Amino acid sequence: MTDGGGMENNDDATGGEAEREPDPSDSLRTFGAVTQALREHAGYSRAQFADLVRFSRHTVESVELGRRMPDVAFVERADELLGNTGALRKGSKYVTRGRGDVGLAAWFRQWARLERVAVSLCTYECRLVPGLLQSEGYARAVFEGTVPVTPDDQLESFMAMRMERQRLLFERPTTPFSFIVEEHVFRRRFGDAEHMRAMFDHALELSAPRNVTLQIVPLEAGLHACLDGPVQLLETPRGQRLAYSEGQQNGRLISDPKEVNLLQQRYDTLRSQALNAKDSRGLLERLRGEL
Repeated sequence: MTDGGGMENNDDATGGEAEREPDPSDSLRTFGAVTQALREHAGYSRAQFADLVRFSRHTVESVELGRRMPDVAFVERADELLGNTGALRKGSKYVTRGRGDVGLAAWFRQWARLERVAVSLCTYECRLVPGLLQSEGYARAVFEGTVPVTPDDQLESFMAMRMERQRLLFERPTTPFSFIVEEHVFRRRFGDAEHMRAMFDHALELSAPRNVTLQIVPLEAGLHACLDGPVQLLETPRGQRLAYSEGQQNGRLISDPKEVNLLQQRYDTLRSQALNAKDSRGLLERLRGEL
């Protein structure tokens, strides 16, 4: 893959997303201004800087003017070249593309960008219904239950982003999406019976397309290979495999091939232990009928 004006980008962690320039946001403009100030302080012209970070001059200009999200590779190389202070690395975590990233935790935004271009996506969840499968009522209950409380003026933006992400399942019909979810996640009550039925209906609807597979780990399955916690795995357009692990107030993008391979092995093992797609749908329908 080439970056911007044809210069090679050796880091595939952003896939095809590099070709799409976002709407400006205050954080994007601020990051760009800081990058430009550090570059000028170091005495590099844009052309010189572009050569050193191995991106096109057009890319450097777009980042500095707040027209483009900074690639992971760009941030790493630029920070190292401009004093290796960590300022750009830390600052990039809080950059948003305008309205598009509103409602996403800062540590999740990079993974969300990768989701948009992934050629496959696997998700194991043991805490709550995965965001890509949540009904509107379920998502609202999740946001309303957070601590600190989500301000009313932000709640609708958060809801809009959560629902917007789900368009991936319909807009990319040839991309395989695999979900493995613990049975107890769907048994956890929220709201009234109507809200619960809507949750089951939504999960059944979104997992119906041929490119989406939902498997449930039944309660009687016992202990298994993914007990360390939830994990997501994806493959980029260039074939790079990445993983994402999230905990309390943090998330970690994993690119080390050995670690990603281990997580993929665990996921594949659990896939064989979970109910198949047909039986999983049957279980959801039975749980819905018990309401």
